[in-house]
Amino acid sequence: MADDGATGSAQLTQAEVAHWASRFALLGDPTRFALLVEMHAVPDSAVSELAARVGITENAASQALRVLRDEGWAVADRSGRTVHYRIVHDAVVHRILHDIVGVGHLLTGQGH
Repeated sequence: MADDGATGSAQLTQAEVAHWASRFALLGDPTRFALLVEMHAVPDSAVSELAARVGITENAASQALRVLRDEGWAVADRSGRTVHYRIVHDAVVHRILHDIVGVGHLLTGQGH
């Protein structure tokens, strides 16, 4: 990485570059991205609710949510037979979603 000249060095280590590239790669999958948007708008949604809102099967939603959970973007909470998902409390994740989707959910009272 090169110095941007304005704020000093913008150097990242190879490990940091790999870490961020991996995190952003998750957004490249339309299903995972749509699920993140839905979880951001309506936290603690059941898998069935997320699947219905995104227009996919529960199985497809579960697989995509598992990847998001394994990569640290989502948290699952089980209540009986139902699993609810929410986005982790990560400022970067929330900032990305706010920058991409906007803050419309705040105006409607949905989400956080």
